[in-house]
Amino acid sequence: MKAMILAAGKGTRVRPITHEIPKPMIPILRKPVMESILELLKRHNTEEVVINTSHLASVIENYFRDGAHLGMQIAYSYEGELTSDGFQGKALGSAGGMKKIQDFSGFFDDCFVVLCGDAWIDLDISKAVEYHKSHAGIATIVLQEVAPEEVFKYGVVDMDENQRILSFQEKPAPEKAISNIINTGIYIFDPAIFDYIPSEQEYDIGSELFPSLIEKNVAFYGYVTDFQWVDIGTTPDVWAATRLALEGKIKGYDMPGIEIKPGIWVGNNVSIDWENSDIKAPIYIGSSTKIEAGSKIKGPVCIGSNCVISEGAELEDCIISDYTRVGGKATIKEMMVYGDHCINKNGQPFHIGESKIRWIIDDSRRDPAGSSSLADMMGIYELIDTTASPEL
Repeated sequence: MKAMILAAGKGTRVRPITHEIPKPMIPILRKPVMESILELLKRHNTEEVVINTSHLASVIENYFRDGAHLGMQIAYSYEGELTSDGFQGKALGSAGGMKKIQDFSGFFDDCFVVLCGDAWIDLDISKAVEYHKSHAGIATIVLQEVAPEEVFKYGVVDMDENQRILSFQEKPAPEKAISNIINTGIYIFDPAIFDYIPSEQEYDIGSELFPSLIEKNVAFYGYVTDFQWVDIGTTPDVWAATRLALEGKIKGYDMPGIEIKPGIWVGNNVSIDWENSDIKAPIYIGSSTKIEAGSKIKGPVCIGSNCVISEGAELEDCIISDYTRVGGKATIKEMMVYGDHCINKNGQPFHIGESKIRWIIDDSRRDPAGSSSLADMMGIYELIDTTASPEL
């Protein structure tokens, strides 16, 4: 069986993280979420995969390359062009991206799976494909039931007693939703689906293709099943997913590193003053990271690789990305630190440099001597938490 992973979007709801990392490459702990998707496909004997790319395409393509290290065959369909101003992405939409691949090579020669690249899942893909084949429809949507107040995030469906899709709503207001059965962004199609997708234009699966099939009375079905689906569609979702992994609530998720104490996982080549630091699980500490004496870390906390947590720093309920230095005057609570940005639990970001707090949070590769010593002389103390604002 063959598959396509949708990875061309800009990830606007996950900015500023997606300024430098395409959404499918955002890690849950250390592993890009799309890598877990590929591993799942491999377990279900799906080894031929095409990934459509556009925004920051090279990050995805240089990481996975041809898929040989995963025992798979991976190809890419770039949506955009190279101009005098550099690469200009031009995403074709989920259905348009499928059509581009089919027009190019006829790759999809039997029923195939299409998955969004921005969620961790443990779906039994083989059973979903069996269901699709048994219903003999042109398409099957993998569905889940959610709380009614959550439907505004998703496409929702209404089905008859045979699970045939009768109507489809894209991200309705809760009071206008036709049901609380939602589209998980996982589809199984027969190649005949391409008769309903126009070539060389932007076209979306949820908002255009499915309503068109309903209008034309083309049979397609929903498959409601219980599986774990951990979405990273927004910045708060990224932290929620990381928290679930740290707390052992993602079924079958392989924790990176070694569990050196109960609930405390570390990479290799770490320098941690265990005796003089207060470190409480659940925590992951990345490779080549230094935790100085006097640090206080209360999980759930994920600290990336090559970080420095300075003496006197306090971390609680947060994510610290690679190559971050946290100064000894800092208390960071309910925040994500990604590169030059801090992001609070509601997804509101602010720029570290513009906020003039580089002496508290900075790149660990930068010489800290000047700014930190000045701060110590002035006796300045800064609190970074969910109330922090760009005026810091």
